[in-house]
Order: sequence, then structure tokens, then C-alpha cells
Amino acid sequence: MTDTRSPNRPVPWLIQGGMGIAISGWPLARAVSSQGQLGVVSGTAIDTVLLRRLQDDGVDSELRVALDGFPAPRVVDHIVGRYGSVRRTGSTPYRSLPALTRESSSRSIDAIVLASYVEVKLAKMGHRGVVGINLLTKVQLPTAAALYGAILAGVDYVMMGAGVPTNIPGLLEQLTRGEAVELPIDVTGASSDSPATSLRFDPSAYLPSYALRRPRFIGIVASHVLAAALAKRSNGPVDGFVIERANAGGHNAPPRGAFDVDDEGSPRYGVRDVVDFEAIAKLGRPFWIGGGVTSREHVRDAFALGANGVQVGTLFAYCDESGMDPDLRRRVLGEVRSGTVKVKTSMRASSTGYPFKVVSVSETISDSDVYARRQRRCDLGYLREAYLTPTGATGYRCAAEPVDAFLRKGGAIEATDGSTCLCNGLMATCGLGQYRSDGRREPPIVTSGDSLNDLRQLLIGRERYRARDVIEHLRIDVAAAATSDRSCTR
Repeated sequence: MTDTRSPNRPVPWLIQGGMGIAISGWPLARAVSSQGQLGVVSGTAIDTVLLRRLQDDGVDSELRVALDGFPAPRVVDHIVGRYGSVRRTGSTPYRSLPALTRESSSRSIDAIVLASYVEVKLAKMGHRGVVGINLLTKVQLPTAAALYGAILAGVDYVMMGAGVPTNIPGLLEQLTRGEAVELPIDVTGASSDSPATSLRFDPSAYLPSYALRRPRFIGIVASHVLAAALAKRSNGPVDGFVIERANAGGHNAPPRGAFDVDDEGSPRYGVRDVVDFEAIAKLGRPFWIGGGVTSREHVRDAFALGANGVQVGTLFAYCDESGMDPDLRRRVLGEVRSGTVKVKTSMRASSTGYPFKVVSVSETISDSDVYARRQRRCDLGYLREAYLTPTGATGYRCAAEPVDAFLRKGGAIEATDGSTCLCNGLMATCGLGQYRSDGRREPPIVTSGDSLNDLRQLLIGRERYRARDVIEHLRIDVAAAATSDRSCTR
């Protein structure tokens, strides 16, 4: 079979983490890719990101170039006409599409495909480097459409974690050939052969006149056990792994087996969670190590363990090209500079059931008073749980929605304690928070790795820094490090 994957070229030693929502936007990915490393855009909630950007900023010259390349002009005309023709002003709420369901209209699917295409296309402009897209396995409904939009734009790598995405490698093969696909989805209470557990995506409405390349697939896993399972059970080629340790930001894998929590409710990780890097190396695929990488010594350590490099998120999250709201970014950097910022691993914040890192920052959801003042709602719905209703229909619930509504849908009361609307919170973190009818704006939530305070190293003698400063801060003699590693393992 012909290899339709991205062109054969040396793998990058540095992968910029795909931080959502829109923290890893196209400006950051472009900046990293321009430096010869793997820049990654976040695909989480990408449709809402595009629609809100259109309402705030309209269409500039670069966006116009990207839009003009989309192979279905009718989609561009409809979405730009509806959301980009009139600017939103003041505290006027954003107009949004309904939350996704299995029965969402073609207009909603159009928005996902176009948004993913645009984000990748903009990230690839102006350089010859490689670009990836990061998606969460747990966020299932938009996956196929987001992947296809990225493939249309020539994405080089697909990165997926927060689950074990064994069905994605084969899906990429099918989408590259322009075939309709069936994607399994989790529906609580439904049997595996129920029609409710399958979602169809047909790319025929967007088929281009040019040939498509299959991107390389990188699984983001927390252990050698999961890496081996992904390599063995996947329905297509797995081209590598990111081994993401528990000190990374965002969602983390829970500890393996029974575990306890510390005095602040953070899970304790034990010996079963220690990664066997020799076992990873024996899988015969490139791998990168993520979580807590903030110095050249950490990069050298990764090579010494047999890795091809590192994945870095937190250091990039606060650089100038990051998508974080500039005022919020300056505030966090100020707190890092003046003292110790605390990062907590919450077992309650995310409705996915995965632990989630939360930074304690004033005027954000981490502040108990801000959390208490916020009215509970779930109107974006990316992290909702699908479930089978007593009538056999598919319903959707979220522990962060109003408690009464969640209980009526069969949810457990204990799941609501401390639950946070990550969708609205993270949308606010990137400066696209919704305005409510009373004029208030959704408060942000900030996530970072445990090593957030290591940012001080990049702030010596300056108030701010850029993506290239991060790369130079971490750069080592990669060839020498790789040679040293090989000599040590012989």
C-alpha cells in the first residue's frame, strides 16, 4: 500500500503541547514550527473559537487567504456571512451554535470542518515546518469532522490523549481517501451494538480536487501499558507516543489501581504509575516525554531515557504568541515573579472523570467566591456525558450544569460537588468568554503543569518572552545527546 503520510523528514526534538481552548492557537503553532519544531494547534471547541473570533474581529487578509482555499465555498459564505458580517460590541453576548448531539445539523458539522481547516492552514503559513493538531479522545462528537478539516489543510501530525484512541489511526486512513466513517461513541446505559453508540461522518460535501496526505498519528499516554495497548489494538499505524507524566497541565491520567488523596484532595501517584521507558523503547516507535520539562537538563534526561525529545506546554502557555488573554497572562506572570503560585490537581473540576490541574489565581474559578457567584450552566456542552434515557433516546448531562437538571437526568449528586464548567472557563481564559444577560462575563480557569513557578527562569531580566526564547532556553546538542544515548544502551 502506498504510504500517504506526511513527507519523510527528521522528527522534531521538541513538540509544543496542544493546550486548549485556543491557548495553542495558530500564532503559537506557527511560531514554533517556524523554528523547526512541531507546533501544535488545539482542536478543542475549535468551532466556537472560530465563530467568536469572527464576531470580534471579522476577516483580515490572512484569514481571507485561508478561507479562499477551503474546497466548499458555500460553507465559507454561510458561516462568514452569519457570524463575520457584523462586529459584536461591548457586553453583547456571542451568538453560538447549539451544543453538539448525534443529530446535529449539517451547519454545525460545517463549522467544525471549516474551523479546523482554518486553524491548521493559518498555522502552516509562512514557513516549511510541520504542524500538528491535538484533540481529546473524551470529546467524541466533533472528532471526525475536526480531523477531516485538519487533513484538508495538510496537517502533518495528529495528537490525541485523554483516553486510548485505538480507532483513530484507521479513521485517518479512511478520511484521507475521502470515505465516510463510523466513529464509536460512549453512551452510558447503551449496549455496544446499539445504534446510539455510533456516529457517522461523510466528507463528500467537502471533497477537494487535490490529493490528501495521511498525517502521522501520535498517541498521548501516561504509561508503557497504555502505549503497548495502543500499539497492539489500534486499527492502523501508530507513528509514535508522547509519554505524559502526572505533573503535566490540563487533564491527567488517574493513578493506576486504588489510590488515596492528600489533604487538598489531589491524587497520590504510586509505584504502579512509574513509566518503564525500556518497555516503551522496545515498541520500536519514536517517543517524547512530557510533563515538567522546563530546563536543558530535563531535555538531556529525556534523551538518556531513549526518547526522541520532549513535549513542552507550560513554558509556551505564557509566551507572547500564546492564545491566553493578555491581561490574565500578565497577571499570572506577575504572581510567578513575586511569589509561589500554587497548582492543584482536582478530582472534581472536570466532568470527564480525569484529574485536572487548576492554578490558584485571583478572579478566576479557583477562587471560591468567584466559583460560588457563577450561575451553573452547560451551554457549550463539549464535555457532556451521553446516556440512554428510559425511552431509548440519547440524552446529555454534565455535572457542571444546574444540579436539579443533572439529577433529573440520572446524575449522581456527589458528582456535582466542586464540578466546574471547563468549556466556559477555558473559553474565557483565551479571551473569548461569553457575556451573560446581566452584563457579566464568564470567569476564566487557568491550568498549568506543576512546574509553573519554573517560569521565573525565562523572566530573568525581562517582563515577557516569546516562543523562540522557550526553544533557545531548552535547546541542546541533539545529535550529541542522541549519540550518547545510543552508546549508553549498547
